[in-house]
Amino acid sequence: MLKPLALTLTLLGTALQPWQATPPATSSNNSSSGSALSWRPCPNDNDTGMECADLQVPADWQKPKGREITLKLGRLKATGASKGSVLISYGGPGAPGIATTRSLQSWWTDLRKSMDIVTWDTRGYGSDQFQGLSTGLPCTWTRIPIADLPRDDADFGRLSDTNRGYAEACRLKDPELFANMSSADHARDMEAIRKALGDGKLNYYGASYAGFYGQDYARLFPGNIRTMVLDGTWNHSVADWQRELDAMATTNEQSMRRFFTWCATNGCKDVPALWRKLITRATGTPVPTKTPNVAYKAGDLQSFALGLARQGAAAWPKLATAIRKASEGDASDFVPARGARYPDQVTPVTECTDWPRFTSLKQLTTTIARLRKLAPNAGAANTFATNTLNCIGWPVPVTNPPAALPDNLPPLLAAGAWGESDATERVLAQVPGSVTIHHDGPGHTLYGMNTCARDHINRYLTDRTLPPTKTRC
Repeated sequence: MLKPLALTLTLLGTALQPWQATPPATSSNNSSSGSALSWRPCPNDNDTGMECADLQVPADWQKPKGREITLKLGRLKATGASKGSVLISYGGPGAPGIATTRSLQSWWTDLRKSMDIVTWDTRGYGSDQFQGLSTGLPCTWTRIPIADLPRDDADFGRLSDTNRGYAEACRLKDPELFANMSSADHARDMEAIRKALGDGKLNYYGASYAGFYGQDYARLFPGNIRTMVLDGTWNHSVADWQRELDAMATTNEQSMRRFFTWCATNGCKDVPALWRKLITRATGTPVPTKTPNVAYKAGDLQSFALGLARQGAAAWPKLATAIRKASEGDASDFVPARGARYPDQVTPVTECTDWPRFTSLKQLTTTIARLRKLAPNAGAANTFATNTLNCIGWPVPVTNPPAALPDNLPPLLAAGAWGESDATERVLAQVPGSVTIHHDGPGHTLYGMNTCARDHINRYLTDRTLPPTKTRC
């Protein structure tokens, strides 16, 4: 369950599937089992009782009679009389739904009293590292820093060439699957799962990046939804993309201002002014650290600062100290304790087909300048304006750009903490009768950690009962 703005996931090759040698099992008589699925105990599962099944779907949904790939499905059957299934996805953008559901089984205890919990390992992300079991891209991916802003046309061209080089190393292993990894492709997989389950209309819970699967499903199959929950996600249902970038930057600026407000009464009144001077200086000259060969420009500092600001009061003293030290010439306190030293991502195979990318230096610089003016403390950091820099020059086009939702959707439910609830409200404003659950605090997704939100979500998925508007948990 990764943050959508982190845009991270590693892809590795698929190994021999553990249950390929297992004799076929007969279909269960449970009401949520469609004739297309043959359920059997999941491999290496001795205590959760999860069942698994294979579902064949087209590698390219535009070629329904072409090559097929395997989706691995998992199911926790209802502990009482089943009213049907809830399809679960945890985001990522791709994720091992089966392994994640095993580890988070306690989340679903109440919902399982009357609903089967169904999940799947998303296409392309099968790997030993992520325990994914669906057909995977046979690639080894390394983490790369979010690109610096190009200074001129030559820089822009070099960035394009660099990105294409990272992508081609994977694309050439399986060009067809690589080109069909968008959230819309995952949404079409969801529709195939719905049909195979034989339940009727879809009940769906999508967390983080999987909220984009849900939004795309709503556009593609609006008449097939019973309930849909978007938890801790952002807005892929917008006609004016530049306006959405503005909203992202505004949300980030609110995160910094929330921290500065805390500072005003907690012994760090000097920090806002220090921060502004620091960002101005680091725009031209990187601030050194004690880590060899690591120095941070303004965008790097803003990205790390936003990550700490969003964590709330528990992280704010650390952020204040880091800013003070950096203003004195040592940005060491911004260096992550583990992992990559710069804001980074894995080559974004799904994201680069989902989000608009810059096609010229002028378009890029104009947008960045506008966001910096709108958000002087946060700048363009941690928006899709900067997090899609690694998509410039991508060898596959944007096949699934953001677009408005249709008019004929049933009421949906969303949930989110700081920033995320604002984004989901922009999504659900297009669907009359919908409700967003707000949490006025830090966090990413609410279902697993907020019992108030979980209870509301369970009632909605089970009985289609929505909480009151402006519900806060």
